[in-house]
Amino acid sequence: MTFQKGDFILLNYTGKVKETNEVFDTTYEEVSKSERLHKEGEVFEPKLVVIGEGWVLKALDDALLDMEIEKASTVEITADKAFGQRDPEKIKKVPLRQLLAREINPIIGARIEYQGKMAVVRSIGAGRVLLDFNPPLAGRTLIYEVTTQKKLDSNEEKILALIHRRVPVVEEEKFKIAIQEDNLTIDMPEDTFYIEGIQIAKRGIAMDIQKYLPNLAQTQFVETFKAEPKPTPISTEPISPPVEETQA
Repeated sequence: MTFQKGDFILLNYTGKVKETNEVFDTTYEEVSKSERLHKEGEVFEPKLVVIGEGWVLKALDDALLDMEIEKASTVEITADKAFGQRDPEKIKKVPLRQLLAREINPIIGARIEYQGKMAVVRSIGAGRVLLDFNPPLAGRTLIYEVTTQKKLDSNEEKILALIHRRVPVVEEEKFKIAIQEDNLTIDMPEDTFYIEGIQIAKRGIAMDIQKYLPNLAQTQFVETFKAEPKPTPISTEPISPPVEETQA
């Protein structure tokens, strides 16, 4: 079974640089740890992709159409179809004092922001710093080892996957959804109430649903705050001492 544009799939992959075999991206937690890509709080799991929507590189997106569920595939992407060739015009020398004045302490290999753009520090010397504004993977051929884990068919699966894409730190099963005619209600779990940027995430979810599930005219988010159980009151009445029996 092959796929079509617009299909929702869950994708596992590891991306490597062909020339060096360096892993630059993965959905597998064990690979991220072994390749020192793991970051605290980052979620490693199969990635939701809507085929044809540009959520992955176009060459990989196109290759997904010929893949089969749970069958491993390898996709090679040349530099011109990945991040482009390296542009010498994007490599510039800047005075070290300018960076230090901005409280930037350059280290070779580090990515820094300079004049609103990200750059890699290539060298430091004679009071100057060589900054490379090319994308880090420019000029490289990429190898993707890919397995399509699952195709999502039902509206419920698609909705939950779209929610999880925006709020990955909360387990998908904690969200409760209800569809009544053309209205969708999403019951937000308490775990989401105080997540930074949750209002932006909710707006993104609503826009995604409007785009990919146009039959749903309205999306409503419900947040229910439950009262803490009241403690059992402690009796303040004095306890009478036991009455001693007297013998006749």
